[in-house]
Amino acid sequence: MAVAPAYHESLPYIDPEPTPEALAAARALIASEQSSSSPSSSSQQQQLPPLQEPSFSPAIAAQLSRISSSQPPPPLDLSRYEAQELPEPSSSSSDSSDKTAHHEATRRALQNAFVSASYLASRAQNLALLDAHGRNAWLLANYHLEAELRSLERDLAATKRDIDLVNAARAARQTDVKAEMQTLEQNWREGVGRVLETEIAVQELREQIRHELRSRAAAAEQPSQS
Repeated sequence: MAVAPAYHESLPYIDPEPTPEALAAARALIASEQSSSSPSSSSQQQQLPPLQEPSFSPAIAAQLSRISSSQPPPPLDLSRYEAQELPEPSSSSSDSSDKTAHHEATRRALQNAFVSASYLASRAQNLALLDAHGRNAWLLANYHLEAELRSLERDLAATKRDIDLVNAARAARQTDVKAEMQTLEQNWREGVGRVLETEIAVQELREQIRHELRSRAAAAEQPSQS
């Protein structure tokens, strides 16, 4: 025969709210239990493995160093998007170093011009697409977002309704057994009180028996001494 699992549930519709004094006493008991427990055993059980040293790339390390020193990020280089001008040719054509520098400057200018042209072409294509389809895409995106929002609102309303039904069922179930629970609690308190009274009476009877035995022993010793 299968045994139903035990669920520990609070009884907010039957049990009264604890007083501040009761809460303070409960917190004091919890604190005393925590202070008396051995921290060594719990620390051994919950000991975590040592953390590994992180390894970052030079770029990430530089950014972390900049952030830790509260330095602002460097500004973006926008010169590649500006109009490029080819450098003037050097007057002395016999110097090889001047030729190399001129070639390097020309190559850099051409690279920046290519980047700028690619950026402007992509920008023009995006603006054309936005002009042709931007309004419809924006309306369609808004439609999907509104549909998703309505779906989330329906789920939220259904969840709130389920919570209300569960709370109502719990309240009705606890209200139905409130009188029985209070009677059982009263009987339990009275039973515990009777047990304590019985133990006190037993202890008093034991003391009376011991006192009577001591009195009889003392009375039996007095004739023998006389």
